[in-house]
Amino acid sequence: MAGTQRQKEIAKGLTLLIPLAPWADAEAIREAAGQKHLKALPPSVALWLATVAHVRHQHTSYDALLADGYDRDSARFFVVDEINEVLTRWRASRLLDPDGDEEAVSG
Repeated sequence: MAGTQRQKEIAKGLTLLIPLAPWADAEAIREAAGQKHLKALPPSVALWLATVAHVRHQHTSYDALLADGYDRDSARFFVVDEINEVLTRWRASRLLDPDGDEEAVSG
């Protein structure tokens, strides 16, 4: 299966970014990084944003915090450590900066 140059860059970047991510998570992140709304971004940026969003929604208490009435920014603040724990388990080449503003994608 050939794939576009962008898909190849995303696949390679995924392996470099989170080498020990479970297959199901990696596939979901790869698919999200290729979404239409991320096409204008460089593949590495799209991949990072897709990774953070996936981990936030699938591996943290983020959605429960929103359901409890926390606003988006507060809920994101409270799950940074949870996100970084998952990224560390996956041997990520970078972690989420609690003070950074890399949340250009709604999630």
